[in-house]
Amino acid sequence: MHADQVPLCDVVIAPVVAEDAGELLTLQRAAYATEARIYGDPELPALTQTLPELQAELAVATALKASVGHRIVGAVRAHVEGAVLHVGRLTVAPDWQGRGIGSRLLTAVENHHGDEVDAAALFTGHLSGANLAMYTRRGYCEQRRERLSRGVVLVHVTKPLSAADGPAR
Repeated sequence: MHADQVPLCDVVIAPVVAEDAGELLTLQRAAYATEARIYGDPELPALTQTLPELQAELAVATALKASVGHRIVGAVRAHVEGAVLHVGRLTVAPDWQGRGIGSRLLTAVENHHGDEVDAAALFTGHLSGANLAMYTRRGYCEQRRERLSRGVVLVHVTKPLSAADGPAR
């Protein structure tokens, strides 16, 4: 069944398990291939990460997946430093993008750590318009920009999190 024919209520958000690592790496590479084309850079860190590196990251990070049946269609990873939730590698399969999966994963990881932190922080590339728009809609504000390479500028954004925000963050 094509992604457009699957109701979003059939998408299940759950913790990643160690056995998901290979499929997560495949998903990550597919999702970031689009970013690589935008930036003209096939060496983005998400594309060069190895399976052992991903497995080591999953051992210490919070990782959630969005699945339909047996297929993982999205994922997010995060870790806490002090009172800040650092969100990373929010990925959605290309054929599932634009359907709210990224927003659901972001909400899930924020809620997972909401009682432990005061803010969430993440970054994306300056040419990633859809990502920047989604983060803005979700309450994130630009804090700074950082040049990663000749063609890539990272946009760092943050969002306050508090118990007063409630579960619908």
